[in-house]
Amino acid sequence: MRRALAVIAAVLCMAAASDPAERLPDPAQEARARELFREVRCLVCQNESIDDSNAELAGDLRRLVREEIKAGKTNDQVRDHLTDRYGEFVLLKPAFSWGNAALWGAPVVVVILGLLLLLRSFRSRPAVEELTPEEAKRLDRLSDDRPE
Repeated sequence: MRRALAVIAAVLCMAAASDPAERLPDPAQEARARELFREVRCLVCQNESIDDSNAELAGDLRRLVREEIKAGKTNDQVRDHLTDRYGEFVLLKPAFSWGNAALWGAPVVVVILGLLLLLRSFRSRPAVEELTPEEAKRLDRLSDDRPE
């Protein structure tokens, strides 16, 4: 059991390790960089952060973030630089904007409008009318002629 736990721990440590040469010498700056890595999307993998991705572009983005932090920029300035360069898609959690709200809200609006139109069509149907005496006689004749 201990051996299995040791192997699992070793694998997890290897997965979390990055190239020591790339790390920033200041632990506080490296911690900020790692925090930003988890917020930035790998543009190759598209569903992983650059912290989790092994793609070459993710490595380039990690180096870019470290350079920006080393230059003394704030986290917001680094995010702004990345979104200016790659678009808002690069952030795993994009900032609120009316464009994003419209993108997420449009399907809900379409479904609600469809339901309203469906209800309206049910309400506007004409009521079932009674048969006229002539129609009732004709129906009786047709049902009497029918073989049993």
